[in-house]
Amino acid sequence: MNKTQQMIAAIVGFFVIAFLLVGANKEQTNEEREAASMIRALASMQGMANKKCPALIKQHTGSQVYFPTRTDTDKATYVMMEWDGEPGDNFKKATCVLHLKVGGVSKLVIDDKVIIDKKV
Repeated sequence: MNKTQQMIAAIVGFFVIAFLLVGANKEQTNEEREAASMIRALASMQGMANKKCPALIKQHTGSQVYFPTRTDTDKATYVMMEWDGEPGDNFKKATCVLHLKVGGVSKLVIDDKVIIDKKV
């Protein structure tokens, strides 16, 4: 075997060992799968709330909101976000609740006026 063949054999051997090591570490326990699933669900709910709530607030008030002043969640079924209006905004306080069972915004309250109220 010349040096080129030895080098190719070493590289192929390295990749085979690397694939075996990665494959052996991919096994997850049921608890790890459950935790990963909960994290994905929470991230999905937060993402949907960050997309839909500001758009609804802008639609009903004409004011663009960016970052909520308060957020609450049970990390499984709902996300509640609250915005305080700033000088120049057309509202003082807006609250938006996204509930997983409803599949979208279940409650939107702007200045104590209920805009959306879907029952869970």
